Amino acid sequence: MNQNQIGWWKKQNQEPEQGDQALKDAILQVTKPIFLMEQNGKHCIAQSGTAFIGNGIQTGDGCYPLHAYVPSLAPSELGDPQFRKSFHLRYAYIAGEMANGISSVEMVQAAGNAGMIGFFGSGGLSIEQIDHAICQLQKSMGDKPFGINLIHSPNDPELESATVQLYIDRGIRLISAAAYLRLTLPLIYYRIKGIHRDTHGNIVCPNRVVAKISRIEVARQFFSPPPEKIIKQLISKNMITEEEATLAQFVPVADTMTAEADSGGHTDNRPAISLLPTILSLKNQMVKEYNYPTPLFVGLGGGIATPESAAAAFAMGAAYVLTGTVNQSCVESGTSEIVRSMLAEAGQADVTMAPSADMFQMGVKVQVLKRGTMFPVRASKLYDLYSRYERFEEIPEKDRTALEKDYFRSSFEEEWEKTKAFFTVRDPRQITRAETEPKHKMALVFRSYLGRSSNWAVSGDPSRKIDYQIWCGPCIGAFNEWVKGSFLEKPENRKTVTVAMNILLGASVVTRINWFRNQGIQIQDSFCKFDPLPYEEIQKLINP
Repeated sequence: MNQNQIGWWKKQNQEPEQGDQALKDAILQVTKPIFLMEQNGKHCIAQSGTAFIGNGIQTGDGCYPLHAYVPSLAPSELGDPQFRKSFHLRYAYIAGEMANGISSVEMVQAAGNAGMIGFFGSGGLSIEQIDHAICQLQKSMGDKPFGINLIHSPNDPELESATVQLYIDRGIRLISAAAYLRLTLPLIYYRIKGIHRDTHGNIVCPNRVVAKISRIEVARQFFSPPPEKIIKQLISKNMITEEEATLAQFVPVADTMTAEADSGGHTDNRPAISLLPTILSLKNQMVKEYNYPTPLFVGLGGGIATPESAAAAFAMGAAYVLTGTVNQSCVESGTSEIVRSMLAEAGQADVTMAPSADMFQMGVKVQVLKRGTMFPVRASKLYDLYSRYERFEEIPEKDRTALEKDYFRSSFEEEWEKTKAFFTVRDPRQITRAETEPKHKMALVFRSYLGRSSNWAVSGDPSRKIDYQIWCGPCIGAFNEWVKGSFLEKPENRKTVTVAMNILLGASVVTRINWFRNQGIQIQDSFCKFDPLPYEEIQKLINP
């Protein structure tokens, strides 16, 4: 056999085809295998026939030396098949939650109807707004899967408790727990409530948690059984039964976990190439330590925006991929048209970190778009002033004037009255504290600006464009570069499922190209870039 020959191919009904275009077309037809042979000293391909792998000699008509074999790889075959089965999905793809309803009801519906799963972005919304979204989703989705976000609220634990109670009352069986630094009583209550044994003695935990993490110490908490201390508190408050408390020790807080790399919003800017293997290793440790009766799953989010990034995630062992930033630029997102246009023009370097509204006093930051907005600079200025001074009156007059003129567009006291009106409804205790602690009063007013800046972006308030807070990761630049010159370059053509299917189909194509390379076959550079296709063309390719 020749050096690169791996066996022989025997034709059935199809004659082998020669030429670069034949190979390029075959790579794109991901539901069919590819046989690459030698015919008259030239490479040729076929997508049917019989392969004989090894050193045996084949003779006769229709027998050709086989140099490479690439199996089919449909988008529905990417990721962990157990994950897809467990969540009743066709594709191992999650449209992740983005707060303020940016991951909208329409986006969740689109993902669910396409065989994926979406999580509604409930962070930053009122209980009434979340309840309205739940009613819409439950009415429209039927038995199709969907989830809702639960964001850690260290500054507003009562809101977190009320949100969890709403989920339980409304029968929400799947949540994504995001921005957690430690486990909380409401989160554990959600996970454990209703746990029981079925008629066969198997433990059934009806409420599922998908944790979004970027730190191994937090991941360990989620992959462990609920803390005994919190379980005892739930029992003492008569929130769970003794049986629920007993069964809790046999299940993890979350059976599914998204390793969140460099993303938009709350992020630790972790590199995906080191974060995912670390969390996968932890998963294996925890399965061995606790011998859980059901599998644990680890997916990857943060940076997933191109076929190459999705292919890399699956190659590293991700059970699924999760997208966020790219979805915000899609037509179903709950943000404004002007924000979608700004995102469509962004490059990888057009993002930066800025203080967050919800964890302002803790110094926590979020990743946002810096191109076309002054928000990152102004948010950082607010945190600097908060850190240096004990009350607003201590801030130098020049800075106070700038804040009132450019940031608040009113006096500090007028801004405080607006802030006080908000907390009168949301959490009156904050007002009581602020009236005795000037620094806390200053923090609440500063947080008010930070919080409303994301609302201005969502509503598209033209008078506040310079103050838009747009959660965004650097992957938006990679996405924009990939789709440049295609129909997806324009934001009005970006639909959640169309983007998702192009990423998934592209990942299949990229993976198959790499399988050729691994067998010593040189592939032209022009073949290696998957160009976006309309949704209808993708369906023809994957459903021939």
